[in-house]
Amino acid sequence: MLDPKYIREHVEEVKRNCVKRNSNVDVDAWLALDEKRLQILKTAEDLRAKRNAVAEQMKSAQADDRAALIESGKSLKDAIAGAEAAQEEVESAWKNLLLTFPNMTHPDVPEGKDDSENVEIRQVGTVHPLAKPRSHVELAQMHDLIDFERGAKVAGAKFYFLKGKLARLEQALVSFALDYLAKEGFTPMVTPDLAKDEVLVGTGFQPRGPETQIYSIENTDLSLIGTSEIPLGGYHMEEMLDEKVLPIKYAGLSHCFRTEAGAYGRESYGLYRVHQFTKVEMFVFCKPSQSDAMLAEILRHGENLFQALEIPYRVVEICTGDFGNPHYRKYDIEAWMWGRGEGKGAWGEVSSASNCTDFQARRLNVRTKTEDGNVFVHTLNNTALATSRAMIALLENHQNEDGSITIPKALVPYCGFEKIG
Repeated sequence: MLDPKYIREHVEEVKRNCVKRNSNVDVDAWLALDEKRLQILKTAEDLRAKRNAVAEQMKSAQADDRAALIESGKSLKDAIAGAEAAQEEVESAWKNLLLTFPNMTHPDVPEGKDDSENVEIRQVGTVHPLAKPRSHVELAQMHDLIDFERGAKVAGAKFYFLKGKLARLEQALVSFALDYLAKEGFTPMVTPDLAKDEVLVGTGFQPRGPETQIYSIENTDLSLIGTSEIPLGGYHMEEMLDEKVLPIKYAGLSHCFRTEAGAYGRESYGLYRVHQFTKVEMFVFCKPSQSDAMLAEILRHGENLFQALEIPYRVVEICTGDFGNPHYRKYDIEAWMWGRGEGKGAWGEVSSASNCTDFQARRLNVRTKTEDGNVFVHTLNNTALATSRAMIALLENHQNEDGSITIPKALVPYCGFEKIG
């Protein structure tokens, strides 16, 4: 959430930012509500001051004057009630519109209308040519590793069973990522798979409504999380963090649930877009002065994991038109996947590193005390490993011509085998 004071003082800058980010927020409508809200607040304060003055007069009023003062007090009470009702109505509309504002944008972020204008920063690793590359779905069928049909029978389309060595490989990926991050100063956390709607809203997600990608629990204020960014963001909600312990770095392990509405077709088939998967997520609370450096750090950790898994990838800076509302700056890691690009191979997103500045912390009221006073902390997140997509990249890049799959050396100690097939 943007600071209301900042919006008032930088109206044109905020409007330009909304245009760059393809946001249709009506800034002028919010400013009108803001002015009306401030007027009602002042009116309510003036009425309360008058009521207090009448109460003070009552203490020493003569009998002849008391009736008029009592009547005045009743009128003021009714007027205050009316002002408070109007304030509540305007306040609700004011806040709901404020929550739709996107974060401000780092000045070096490339401008663009959509993901086609994201900018490649670098490529790492070599894509090894294959005479007849197989997709992960074909490899899974060959070795009986995934059962999509029975997953659909039990839970519906886009659910699945992992079987045999791939079930063990998923656990190996999780342990591998948690071990690496623990050595880098991240505290491993197993999070709840549910969160209150106020926490989802606080982290910038839309828990309900026609455009949500979240599964909500009927007759409750709970929703299934789409990422452990949500519960980790809420972990320090309404807290004042000690400046001396910042940055605080967490490695969250959770199941993730997403509706993936409309996400069907060749580019989304198999494990690429599914309704449930397991993920290890980096999440950081830090001082404002630390967040630029922390973004570089969590991106480096994401790259290190894929380098250790010997998977070719590229780093892409996300343009203004492809941002979510909380993001100030964002990089994606895209791994090579043979099953994409109509079977010819293409890059597929496996990790997203984001600096959200104080956008989430302001909503969640997470602050720290500094020499300059109390300030909202900055929050950052990055996918360490989403096992579903990591398994796609692993199977497809480590396949051999005969369809067997060689396990990368870094993972062998965690899974106990060197090959599938």
